[in-house]
Amino acid sequence: MHPHLPHLLNNIANAHRIEQPYESPSAKTFEEEMDEIERWCEGEDYEHSFSYYCGLQVEDFPPPEQLTTEEIIMVNKAFRKMMFTYNHDADFPEALPAALTYSMLVNTLNEKTFIPADGFVSFDYCSGYAPLLAQVW
Repeated sequence: MHPHLPHLLNNIANAHRIEQPYESPSAKTFEEEMDEIERWCEGEDYEHSFSYYCGLQVEDFPPPEQLTTEEIIMVNKAFRKMMFTYNHDADFPEALPAALTYSMLVNTLNEKTFIPADGFVSFDYCSGYAPLLAQVW
């Protein structure tokens, strides 16, 4: 077992979002809702990266070559569980190697995002990694 793995899994567990009391969304005018949708469609950059919200840093994660496949699967599972607490997800094909999924999940820490009160944000890497995914399949 990689000596850093227990510490890493503990850090991921500590990065879970603390339960937030539910607040009913404030009533928005039709124009405010349309402005919000338009900003989202235009890909307006968000202020903070996912790392800002969860507190984890890419540097905290060892390169996948230093972990066994079983260890990578453990980290991937823990990371996805943590993402879920922020209403975030990343969906990859089941046939994708665990090491590639690991690298892509860790990279979500660099992605600018927001934390939605309702619904989910899903990181989509399939289009940006199409040549790499084609090599894998």
